[in-house]
Amino acid sequence: MKNERSGFTLLEILLAIFIFSIVATTIFGSFSAVFSSAGRLHQGSNLYETGKNCMARMVSDLRELYVTRSPLYAKPGFNDPPEPYRVFGDSNYTVNGTFSRMRFTSFAHLPFGENREEGIAEIIYYVSMTREGDAVLRRTDSLFPYERFKDNRLEERGSDPILCEGVKSLNFTYFDEEGTAYEYWNSEAGEFDYAAPRAVKITLEIGADDLSSLFFETMITFRTFRDKLE
Repeated sequence: MKNERSGFTLLEILLAIFIFSIVATTIFGSFSAVFSSAGRLHQGSNLYETGKNCMARMVSDLRELYVTRSPLYAKPGFNDPPEPYRVFGDSNYTVNGTFSRMRFTSFAHLPFGENREEGIAEIIYYVSMTREGDAVLRRTDSLFPYERFKDNRLEERGSDPILCEGVKSLNFTYFDEEGTAYEYWNSEAGEFDYAAPRAVKITLEIGADDLSSLFFETMITFRTFRDKLE
């Protein structure tokens, strides 16, 4: 009686392992792509919420802008201190580039801790660098006396609340009553005839890495403003 062959040859086993490895690689590669896409979607969603909340906070602050109006306001003399309710905007230079900076006063004060005092707050937006080299947008909020921004210089503090992380660019564009656009503003300067801006446009770019970015842009027309002084 002839013996029947049982089991598999070494060649058949190696071939089966080879085919299984191809199938497994394809399956795991597909799962990896799915999870990677899901991770990016989640990251993009978080990034969008961060930018949206940041813009909403700035819009709320600027809609409550306060400036001294005529006839209470008078042109500053040569040695007069800066008017406390002035609007000032310029650029701040960092190792990650140039970012707009803005100083103004607003009714949108946010009390912290046990101090629930209300009033007109000095609010400053500026971008600074963390120890890790990331650009973050900070917001100062302090009641009178205003001591954080003197002679157009800001006392930066690491304790200032962070509005937004991963900032790639931030620009404030100011508009006068004729609609002329400026990259800077000083309501205490004769260049602007001591007027407050009529509107400001905010353009913000944020990103979690060098490959992805989200852009946000909005325009705020001020309810309170000061016309040019003759």
